[in-house]
Amino acid sequence: MAIPRFWREIRQRYKGIGVECKNCGEIYFPPRDICPECRRESYKKMEDYELKGTGEVVTYTKVHEPHPEFKDLSPYVMAIIEMDEGVRLTGHLVDVDYEQVERGMKVEASMRKLGEESPEGLIYYGYKFWPLDTHGKD
Repeated sequence: MAIPRFWREIRQRYKGIGVECKNCGEIYFPPRDICPECRRESYKKMEDYELKGTGEVVTYTKVHEPHPEFKDLSPYVMAIIEMDEGVRLTGHLVDVDYEQVERGMKVEASMRKLGEESPEGLIYYGYKFWPLDTHGKD
C-alpha cells in the first residue's frame, strides 16, 4: 500500500519538526507554509525547526475511562505542555503519579508508537512526556 508507506516517510510526524519564520522568528508546530503574523512577507522564509523536546505542564487531567486500546494504562494523566519554543502539545504524562503533577512542572518529550492499523498500514504515534529529572521510560 503506497499511502501508509508515504505517511510513514513524513518525518514531521515522528520528530518534533516545525518551522521558524525567518522574517519574525515565530515558531510553528505543526509546520505551516506561511506565517500567520507576517503573511505574504514570510513566503519562502519558513525553515525547518526541530523542537528541543522540553517544556512545562500548562494543564492536565486524569483519564479514568480510556479508549479500549489503552485500558491497560487506566487511569493515566494527559497534559497540555507548552514547549520551550512556545508551541503547545497534548500528550500522555508518564512516570509520575497524578498527585505529584503540577502546573509549571518541567518535562521532556518523546514520540512513541500508540498502535497500528496493520503490519503494512498506518502506525499511530503520540507524544509522551516525563518529568525532566527522569529518563524516558514506558
